[in-house]
Amino acid sequence: MKRYFGIDAVLTEKSAPEIWRRANEALKDPSMSAQGLIAKSNVSVICTTDDPIDDLRYHKHLKEEGKLDCRVLPAFRPDKALGIEKADFSAYIARLEEACLTDIKSLDEMLKALSSRMDFFGSLGCKLSDHAFEYLPFIPCHADEAAAIFGKGLIGSTLTAYEVDKYKTFVMLYLAKEYARRGWAMQLHIGALRNNNGPMFRQLGPDTGFDAMADHPLANNLGALLNALEQEGKLPKTILYTLNPKDNNVIASMAGCFQQAGIASKVQFGAAWWHADHKQGIEQQMRDLANIGMLSTFVGMLTDSRSFLSYTRHEYFRRILCNMLGHWVEDGECPNDPSILEPMVRGICYENALKYFDF
Repeated sequence: MKRYFGIDAVLTEKSAPEIWRRANEALKDPSMSAQGLIAKSNVSVICTTDDPIDDLRYHKHLKEEGKLDCRVLPAFRPDKALGIEKADFSAYIARLEEACLTDIKSLDEMLKALSSRMDFFGSLGCKLSDHAFEYLPFIPCHADEAAAIFGKGLIGSTLTAYEVDKYKTFVMLYLAKEYARRGWAMQLHIGALRNNNGPMFRQLGPDTGFDAMADHPLANNLGALLNALEQEGKLPKTILYTLNPKDNNVIASMAGCFQQAGIASKVQFGAAWWHADHKQGIEQQMRDLANIGMLSTFVGMLTDSRSFLSYTRHEYFRRILCNMLGHWVEDGECPNDPSILEPMVRGICYENALKYFDF
C-alpha cells in the first residue's frame, strides 16, 4: 500500500491512471495550493531571494491584495554586482541601468544605483541581505583603485585575482555600511565550490548538482572584514554560514568578538546549510555553537522558501533540537527545568528570529 498525495493506493500498471486522476482531484483542494501549504505550515514571514534588478511586482501584488496571513518580504542578493570577474558582468550592469533608469559609467554611479534599489526593497519591507562566497576576500582598496578596476571590468578587460578581491572587498564594505544604516541583517554564505564537473556543467548548466564544499582558509579575512566595519561603528547584524564544518569553531569563536549591548548575538553562527543540513550536521552546528557561543539566542533554522515542501525541514530541525536538549538533560549537562528549556526552544524555533530581523 502506497500513499500518493494523501491517497492510499496499491500501484499497478492498471491502477496508475486512476491514481493520477484522484491525485489531480486532490490538488484542486485549495489547501494544496501554494498559499494553502503556507497556511497549513503556520508560516508568519517568508523572505524571498531577489536580485537588485528585480521589479518585485509579485511582492507589490501580495501586499496590495492582502489575502495572505503571512508576510512575504524581499531579501537583497547583489552577488552579480560583485561578480566583476564574470563574463556577463557588463551585461548585468546594463540591466541595473535599466532598473534604475540611470547611466552607470563609474563605480560611484553603480554604488548609488545599488543604494537606490535598497531604498526600493526597503519600501516593500526588506530587512536582510544575502551574499555567497566560495572564499571570503579581504584586501584593503582605496576608492580610486576600486574605480579603476570597475572601469576595466565594465569593458571586459582581463582582471587579476588580486584586482578582483580588491574590488569585492571595497564593494562589500560599502554594502555592509548601507545595511547597518538601514538596520538590515547581512547574511554571508561561505564555502561552495561550484560547477566541479565540467562536462555536466556544459551539458546542464549551473546549480544542477555538481557543487561541493570548498576548503579555503577563513579566519583572517573574516576577522579583518568584521573589524574594518566595527572600527567605523558600521558593522550590521551579521549571520555567518559555512558549507564546510571545519570552519564551525572559527565562526563560533569569531562571532563572539563582535557583540553589542541591546542586540542578542549581533553576529551569529548560522544554521547548518546544504551539504551539512542533515541530522548529524545540524547537531554538530548547534553543539559547536553551544560549546563556544550562546545557543539560546540562535535564530535557528534557515529554509529555502522557494520550495514549499521544504517547510517540513523546520519540523525536522525542531525535533533534532528537542532530542538533543533531552539527551543533555538525561546526561546531567542541562538543567531539567521547563522554565529554562521552554523559552529556549521557543526562542530558537521562532521568537529570536522575529526580534533579530525586526519582523
